[in-house]
Amino acid sequence: MPTPPVDPPATSLPLPDRAHLEELLAKAFGVPVTLGRMEHLAPWAVLRAHPAEPKPAPHTHPAGPESGLPSSVIVKWLRVHPSRSRTDAGQVVTERAALRFLSEDLGLDLAPRVLADDMAASLLVLEDLAPRTPLDQVLRRDGAVPPPAGLAAFARALGELGAATAGRAELYLARRPAVGLGLTCPDADAWRRAVEHGAGFGVALPSRAETELARLLAELADPGPFLALTNGDAEANNFLTADGDGRLIDFEFAGYRHTLTSAVCLYVPGPAWLTVSDPIATGLEAGYRRALARGVPEADDDRLFGFGLAAACLTWAAGRLTRFPTLDARVPGENSRLQLIFTLDAAAWTAENHRALPHLAGWARRAAQALRRRWPDADVDRAAYPAYTPRG
Repeated sequence: MPTPPVDPPATSLPLPDRAHLEELLAKAFGVPVTLGRMEHLAPWAVLRAHPAEPKPAPHTHPAGPESGLPSSVIVKWLRVHPSRSRTDAGQVVTERAALRFLSEDLGLDLAPRVLADDMAASLLVLEDLAPRTPLDQVLRRDGAVPPPAGLAAFARALGELGAATAGRAELYLARRPAVGLGLTCPDADAWRRAVEHGAGFGVALPSRAETELARLLAELADPGPFLALTNGDAEANNFLTADGDGRLIDFEFAGYRHTLTSAVCLYVPGPAWLTVSDPIATGLEAGYRRALARGVPEADDDRLFGFGLAAACLTWAAGRLTRFPTLDARVPGENSRLQLIFTLDAAAWTAENHRALPHLAGWARRAAQALRRRWPDADVDRAAYPAYTPRG
């Protein structure tokens, strides 16, 4: 589950050429297009473009919806900063392949459709999903108690994506040239570094946990029936929701991997949060599993589901622990420290509740406790923080 770096400032992102966008849309919809207002959705390399006078498009054109030229479209392009995310043209190729695979090959309505593209210029023109709102904004505004309908829709959509794409990897890969992300598996190097950091602050990995780690890595590298497409960044900011419905966005890190890696965000806080809700108590897990089991019947098996989920959550926590040297150098009171401790605890809790990988879960618990002693400013009661407390 790649975590893109912090976005660059808007000033480093020159906008695409208006005339070129008009040409792309005219070719896609078969009618002349003049763009009026163009809104840069800073700080991302994304803008919303509004055709000045939407006109009917031929119903037979493959890109044009029955309603004709839409009133607005979303445009994505490459960034220019060499040390930031979305500077690799392969990410644009990946997103185009994934979105066309979902809408055109599988007939799914889980993500925006590609309306036009120019791979030479690394440009994508996508269906605008407005007036849907990013789920993270809903959570920040309204809180998570009671859970908003969009949160249940998010869990359900993640399950539906796994169910619909399991067993279809060859069809997806046929859409891709030999660049970017295809079939992917976790890098054991993150676990190696996490274990080294743990040993460095006094929490060595016991031999029984080493045995479990070997099983964990084997599971994630060869998911069997759980191999499915994920967008590679399944977080609340990448789900647009309205009226209990929603769509997944941002497939630039898409690839076939263990589908339960996409469910981690329901159990363990991602980069934006200190906490998440209890997915068992809220019914999010049940909704996710029901949706996933329609295409992956093994999701109904408590042992198989629990092991894969624990493996995915503990791996996410290990990846966050690789940031230990950076966090250790920060000033007391920095919320990143607190988030790391809560992440380790949440991953351990998930494994314990699903009766899987007990020795690795114990190691994660001990690592969190050791960090509380090392960072007294982060030795706080998790229960004092409501579900979906923002990190900053």
